[in-house]
Amino acid sequence: MSDANEPAGTVEPGGGATGAGAADGPAMGTGAAAADAPQAAAEPNDPTATPDSADAGPGRRVRVVLVDDHRMFRTGVQAEIGQTERTGVEVVGEAADVDQAVSVITSTRPEVVLLDVHLPGGGGVEVLRRCAPLMADAEQPVRFLALSVSDAAEDVIGVIRGGARGYVTKTITGTDLVNSVFRVQDGDAVFSPRLAGFVLDAFASTDAPPVDEDLDRLTQREREVLRLIARGYAYKEIAKQLFISVKTVESHVSAVLRKLQLSNRHELTRWATARRLV
Repeated sequence: MSDANEPAGTVEPGGGATGAGAADGPAMGTGAAAADAPQAAAEPNDPTATPDSADAGPGRRVRVVLVDDHRMFRTGVQAEIGQTERTGVEVVGEAADVDQAVSVITSTRPEVVLLDVHLPGGGGVEVLRRCAPLMADAEQPVRFLALSVSDAAEDVIGVIRGGARGYVTKTITGTDLVNSVFRVQDGDAVFSPRLAGFVLDAFASTDAPPVDEDLDRLTQREREVLRLIARGYAYKEIAKQLFISVKTVESHVSAVLRKLQLSNRHELTRWATARRLV
């Protein structure tokens, strides 16, 4: 569940959507919008440098759509990787929720979509479901790379089953993200190192994972808060991690306790540990 919805924007050539957005979202990169973002692991880049390994190369280009419900994060990614002459990445559109994403992706037909997992309107999995015909297009396939703060196994497996070609977390550097985008354009699968094991384990088993009705009662945001509470984070730390207010964290914790019929965070931690959510 998003903490701030953003109205639909308009796509601008090379620049994405315009319109108001969620001003408390994370930002990635080295610009002013990214100054306070704890996720941004990228070091300041030399503007004359080019990405290494799977870099753009002479004349290499990839058209990308950014899908994330935090406008500041999209702005940070745009600043970090969207310098087309240097990186080869052209950002052709942006979206903040499922409906916007499907509309922008359909109209721009990018080679790669950077997709957040938790979005208003049904999440990244719903975007993948509705864009399945575009992914299946033999002539001009649209490929998806999940880019999320979440490192939860169920999130990783969910979007991979939905058709995404990879999954990286928002701690990724700008250079590595550019490399990942080009690899996905080429049809490779790309994962942050510790997440690859989730996928191998999931697809090595022929048994479908059991449905957890209790967990299904929680929204995506409530699951994020639950996981961080179970890891021992204080409310202020959770607020900073998820870019929401402490009051919002408290509201989510109350909702989780009520839905799971638990009394306190200690019971919640035991509940989450028993389900290997920590």
